[in-house]
Amino acid sequence: MSKKKTPRRPAVTPASPCPCGRDETYRDCCGACHDGRAAAPSAERLMRSRYSAFVVGDDRYLLRTWHPTTRPAGLELDSGQRWTGLEILGATGGSAFHTEGTVEFRAHYTLQGRAGSQYENSRFVREDGRWLYVDALLPA
Repeated sequence: MSKKKTPRRPAVTPASPCPCGRDETYRDCCGACHDGRAAAPSAERLMRSRYSAFVVGDDRYLLRTWHPTTRPAGLELDSGQRWTGLEILGATGGSAFHTEGTVEFRAHYTLQGRAGSQYENSRFVREDGRWLYVDALLPA
């Protein structure tokens, strides 16, 4: 009798290219946010670091960067879902000069051998100097 294997997440090491697509290593880019050495300086960087958290399976970071008014009690990430790429489609606000911002993106994945993508226009707020994910804006 054979056991069904659960697909493993791709190994992301500190020296790996950052999954968010920026031209830096994971250690120097999103890894610094994940381990608390740095805070995302913009809404887009927070969105990128949250995408990378999905790639590496860091549910604690996802919850920590979620606004308390919309944050769920917990997350169950699907270990069979493999995130394969991120496209930033647009952004509004979200810089050090703003307290709100949006980031429109498409995240690509494979699940059960099928390719798919998730489109979202995410809303972020900056509180006490920290960017937090609030929710997804509904299409007009």
